[in-house]
Amino acid sequence: MDIISTILWPIKWVIELILVGFHSLFTFFGMDGDAGLTWVLSIVGLVVVVRAALIPVFVRQIKNQRRMLEVAPHLKKIQDKYKGKKDQFSREAMSRETMELYKRTGTNPLSSCLPLLLQMPIFFGLFSVLNDAARNDAAGVGLLNQDLADSLNQAELLGAPLSSTFIEAVNAGGPWQTMVIAVVMIILMTASQFITQLQIVSKNMSPETKASPMFRQQRILLYLLPLVFAVSGVAFPIGVMFYWLTSNFWTMGQQFIVIRNMPTPGSEAAKAREARLARRGKLPAATEESGPSPEVEAPKPTQRQQPMGKARAKKKPGNRK
Repeated sequence: MDIISTILWPIKWVIELILVGFHSLFTFFGMDGDAGLTWVLSIVGLVVVVRAALIPVFVRQIKNQRRMLEVAPHLKKIQDKYKGKKDQFSREAMSRETMELYKRTGTNPLSSCLPLLLQMPIFFGLFSVLNDAARNDAAGVGLLNQDLADSLNQAELLGAPLSSTFIEAVNAGGPWQTMVIAVVMIILMTASQFITQLQIVSKNMSPETKASPMFRQQRILLYLLPLVFAVSGVAFPIGVMFYWLTSNFWTMGQQFIVIRNMPTPGSEAAKAREARLARRGKLPAATEESGPSPEVEAPKPTQRQQPMGKARAKKKPGNRK
């Protein structure tokens, strides 16, 4: 067993546990255990379990993004301070001040990629499970016994085996259903990833963030990630693409809900939310948002001074010479 297989072993064990659990549930309710639809729904169930477990990570990601927006102006000041300075001392000073800023504010620029990074082992684990089932020479590492591995290997959806890839279908000259379904799913995966990134870039960034280097990074991801799916999707088994497509739809819906209800202050989404609340009459007044206004003391009544004649004014103590 190589080092990659050793690392993936516990991940594959958990994946098989969830897959077999959902497969048993669907067959208990009368679905055909060998049908491709049963296994596809089991993969969808795997997505639901994994993404539900990652909700706390997603919440932390949103909070960190808020903090990153707050430190963006300070980060730009540091970059402007060392702009045009290419000597090693300046680069080290800029890096040191940047890390001190992140440490002081508790921000982490890599946290936005954390949900994706945590899913990659699941992704490769499922890829390995389907690949092992396709070889049909051994059962899984956990609850996926030989009978279930054979069932998963032979399962088809609309004539396309779940363990086959676009490249394999092209090299073997078929089945054409695999090529068609793979192309459709690659298009859907690419489009869903692009829409998810576009929601962030176009609606959920403040003007200050759009003027910062963070915006340029998001613009790169807007086109880079969909391109990765378009290029690498031809080597994914159909079952793995169902996992990733379902996960993309989850991310897109989750992102839509967050942007709609908890938008970044100053962004287009925040203005749209304020407009919706204003139309419903639910927009809190500025005084209510900032707390109760301090009570202003009523002016004390002053006693009206009576005019004094010259004689009386001369008799006052302060006027005596």
